[in-house]
Amino acid sequence: MNLDRKLPFLAVQAAVLVSAPLLTAEPVISPGSVTVSNGVFSLPVSITGASDVYAFQFDLAFDPYILTLLSISEGSFLPTGGPTTFVPGTIDNTVGTAANTADTLTGPVPGATGDGVLADFEFEATGAGTSPITLSNGILLDSSLSGIPFMTSPGSVTVPAVPEPPGLTWIGALGLAGLLLVRRRRLAPAR
Repeated sequence: MNLDRKLPFLAVQAAVLVSAPLLTAEPVISPGSVTVSNGVFSLPVSITGASDVYAFQFDLAFDPYILTLLSISEGSFLPTGGPTTFVPGTIDNTVGTAANTADTLTGPVPGATGDGVLADFEFEATGAGTSPITLSNGILLDSSLSGIPFMTSPGSVTVPAVPEPPGLTWIGALGLAGLLLVRRRRLAPAR
């Protein structure tokens, strides 16, 4: 193909590239998925692909038969943009929610950009099973206080059942049998 034929083709390609809207991916907020043993652990709610985030708010839901939410603390992401005001929200372990967790930058500063942790949720695993972790009622604002479209991704916490060690049932049964024998001897009439 000679140059005369290539120029119109290249001109059309350039026009398409210039006129095409720039595709930008929406940020994603997610708690991720983990497997933990019984006890206390931290579950971060993170954001990826963020640009100019000035403030956020969301609710988190979990299974209260498997998890107990102990506390909520500010993550490291938003403070990278400047001073903040963090509101941990309201914990309800009866229904399994954390409502109105929010954070905002203060003052005329640009928003935070990149990836990071929005908030850390400290849970105690109190039962066995898998608890879905879902986010709802989310708001994400930029430094001009305009809404930022974003996506959420659900997570989960799996707490495996702790099997009873073999032999403990027999030890308990033998102990109970021994107690019954001692009691029977005490109740037996003397000869």
